[in-house]
Amino acid sequence: MKKRIALLGATGSIGKNAVDIILRNEGNDNFEVVLLTAHSSRRDLDILSGQFPNALCVLTGEANGNEALLSAIKNLKPDITINGISGAAGLMPSFAAIKAGSHLALANKESIVMAGQLVIRTANENNVKIIPVDSEHSAIFHLLKFFTQEQHIKNKLISEVILTASGGPFRNFSIEEMKKVTIEETLAHPTWNMGKKITIDSASMANKGLEIMEANALFCMPPDKIKVVIHPQSIIHSMIRLCNGVIYAQLSKPDMRHPIHDALYWPKTIPCNLEPVCFDSLSLDFFKPDLQKFPMLNHARTAAEKGALYPCVYNAANETAVAAFIDKKIGFTDIPLVTENVLQADWTGDSFDLEAILNADTNARIKAAEYINNGIKPYK
Repeated sequence: MKKRIALLGATGSIGKNAVDIILRNEGNDNFEVVLLTAHSSRRDLDILSGQFPNALCVLTGEANGNEALLSAIKNLKPDITINGISGAAGLMPSFAAIKAGSHLALANKESIVMAGQLVIRTANENNVKIIPVDSEHSAIFHLLKFFTQEQHIKNKLISEVILTASGGPFRNFSIEEMKKVTIEETLAHPTWNMGKKITIDSASMANKGLEIMEANALFCMPPDKIKVVIHPQSIIHSMIRLCNGVIYAQLSKPDMRHPIHDALYWPKTIPCNLEPVCFDSLSLDFFKPDLQKFPMLNHARTAAEKGALYPCVYNAANETAVAAFIDKKIGFTDIPLVTENVLQADWTGDSFDLEAILNADTNARIKAAEYINNGIKPYK
């Protein structure tokens, strides 16, 4: 029986890679795409509609588009939903998929950052699996399955999780040089071909900050057990260190089709014809991240340690600052200043339900916008 797939964010980088996996090899014999969504790329969505004529297409940027998306997920009840939507906009579709009984192939890390406990609890209640599609968390997800499924045993067995980061285009820049970078320079990622927002997040290392919080929630790992290492080649996607000091790593080419392939075929491991790693002329480098140049890492770790609504607020403040940077209202090095300023408020909250999360998201964006409009203090 074919797996029925909902592909959210079908015209973005995750969506395009997912389409490639679905169409290659025996994909047409294994999968049926029942839902395709995009925000505003009508032309690209129309092209996909020609490739998958039986799929319902939803353009979320139109009037009532988001409501149409949530309704479609609820009514179609796909077997697996690939959430490739960018940013906080992906949260409600994640909940809709879970409540529809769909396994969730999650590239939208913001769903877990904003509402990790609630998303995971809802998934457990609906007997569905959250399968990470971020290459780092996909690596951890598959590495952990080789050891144990029992959480209490895993906590004793795993000494630390090590997330790798390419370091982005500014790894070798000084702080003074980073103050002057343009939007065009920021979007020139040395390794990955991604959307605009995630590329900027990678340059500031806010993306790795989000991944610290995502790993904290997804794998029940305390923040002090989650490390980050700069690995420019992006061949090792993540590692786990066991209590005996031994490290296990997942290696593959920097190609998002690998984790998407594994998520679509989960729980099976199926051969694929993507290019494998060749060791004939391979060298791997590792560096400690410079936290003075990339303060978004420390801000994320602080948010993860505080818990409550702080991870949600980190995401909201960063999204607001990135949008302002794209609009050339602030400089690149102002992004962490905005985020830090918003996080200094009290975000402990009295509850952690969906209403509280959405209110914190809204209020954090308002606070970030006010700080931007009132002028940014110089980078120290």
